[in-house]
Amino acid sequence: QVQLAESGGGSVQTGGSLRLSCALSGRTTNYYAMGWFRQAPGKEREFVAGISWMGEYTYYADRVKGRFTISGDNAKNTVYLQMSSLTPEDTAVYYCAADRDLNYFSVSDPDYNGVDYWGQGTLVTVSS
Repeated sequence: QVQLAESGGGSVQTGGSLRLSCALSGRTTNYYAMGWFRQAPGKEREFVAGISWMGEYTYYADRVKGRFTISGDNAKNTVYLQMSSLTPEDTAVYYCAADRDLNYFSVSDPDYNGVDYWGQGTLVTVSS
């Protein structure tokens, strides 16, 4: 069983930055695509960013591209989401995700309903 543990959420003002971390443990294989989704109140969970196992490819939702950066450590046991220039529209619970399909996040608007493993979520609140 794979476990994902997010951390780094919190409350920031508009224009601020946060870095989210997701630690993967209990791996049965070393090969996963990993990424982030978020869910705002009253909204469906939406794709934010993804990264290939080797880190050679990254994928971003249009609404975060240029502001968010996804990365991982060299061992690929932790993935990060560096968020900058935050706005209230970024307020959401952010969920780390991992999938056995290494191409899961390479499609446009990856569906949350198909991800193999989820973290518990970490709340990001951006105030004016």
